[in-house]
Formats: sequence, structure tokens, C-alpha cells
Amino acid sequence: MAWPRPAAAAVFTAIDAYLRTVYGAAGPPSAVRDRVATLRAAPPEELFDSPVLERDAAHPPTRFALRLGNKFYPHMKLVIERSPDGRSYLFRADTHDRHVRPPPGSREAAQFAQLMELNQKMAEAVEAEWARLGVPTFKEYLRQDLARRAAAAAESPPLPPAAG
Repeated sequence: MAWPRPAAAAVFTAIDAYLRTVYGAAGPPSAVRDRVATLRAAPPEELFDSPVLERDAAHPPTRFALRLGNKFYPHMKLVIERSPDGRSYLFRADTHDRHVRPPPGSREAAQFAQLMELNQKMAEAVEAEWARLGVPTFKEYLRQDLARRAAAAAESPPLPPAAG
């Protein structure tokens, strides 16, 4: 299903907010700066064809990811995905750390759990900044969807009592 992808300006607003939030004044490492520079050099109409964006296997893709990392973990990603209703797009900070956990009780387990907690805090901070800037996120999509459903329920006539 085709879906409206964000304009380049919206993508760069999300990227800039992400980078400010996770790296602060120090800025990102050179590998991240290079990825972002490659994306900025792409003509706006070719942005989603850039080799620095990872894509899912769907045709056309429904998810794009840009590995931006954070101060503690280089694999965190900015994700742009189709909204559940297919009518818009959403941004998400993906910690990208759930699939590589060391076995419970191993020497690395406690340290990795701490890293996952730091990553989650970073992702929450990024998404809070996006919400402040009006960048569409899944959490905001859910809020709007619940409000639409509540409004629709309030407008529909009540069901007759069940016969019994």
C-alpha cells in the first residue's frame, strides 16, 4: 500500500532533534555526521532512495531506518514508518537492542540491562522532543485515534437494551 512519506524538511527536523537530544553540544561521531551529510546531499525527491536509509522488505517499503546511535550505543535508529491506518507516517526512536540480549545470569547480563535502560531513556527523550516540535510519533497517533473513537462513540446513538 502506498503511503505519504514525509517531506525532506520534516525528516531533517526529526534528525536534528534526535541528534541534539542524544548527543548534546558535543555532536554526533563522524560516521553519523557522514550519514546525515549523505542524506542532506540527496535531492528531496530522491531522499528515500538514499543508500544510508535501511528499508524493510515490503514493496514499496513501509519502514525506513537511519542508524544514528547515541552516546552509549551506536546502533539506535531513527525510524520512519507508515501509520497503522496507512494514511500518514510516524517517527520512532528504535533502541535496536532487544534482539541481542546476553543470557540471564551471564557476566554481561546486568551491564547490558543497564545499557538497555539508558537506551530506553534516550528514546523517550527523543520522542518527547519530537512531540514538543509536532513531529508525528506512534504515541501521538494513538492519542489522536483514541480521541477520534471517543468522539465517534459520543455521536452514535446508544444501542437498544438486549432482550432477555
